[in-house]
Amino acid sequence: MIAFDLFCSNGHKFECWFKDSASFEEERSSGTVRCPFCNDNKIEKAFSPFSIKKSGERRKEAALSEETLQVIQEYLDKHFEDVGRDFAKEALKIHYGEAEKRNIKGTATPSEEVLLKEEGVPFVRLPIVKPLLN
Repeated sequence: MIAFDLFCSNGHKFECWFKDSASFEEERSSGTVRCPFCNDNKIEKAFSPFSIKKSGERRKEAALSEETLQVIQEYLDKHFEDVGRDFAKEALKIHYGEAEKRNIKGTATPSEEVLLKEEGVPFVRLPIVKPLLN
């Protein structure tokens, strides 16, 4: 996996993870990669200082990254309530004091992410990564 720092044509900077550089190019050309701030799909990349290389000790690196992702997933499972597809709705309720303040996780559509940003709701977008096969 590789992380890229990305820039939209409006100057917003954000980070996304991809399987490899070719995957990024494929997703960008299909319009799938969009700015989380303004939903722009005119995206350019700059290399991020963090990436997982394929050469050398590939299995060791893959195991390490899988362990890291597992630790993150376990933390989220333990400390965040899963609200599923109601993430945006619940985040807005919490933001405006209509629901109890708590850590939540779930999914949101790109348009819901834009709405959350416009309303000033802080959230972090994390990739869902399936475990690597041995």
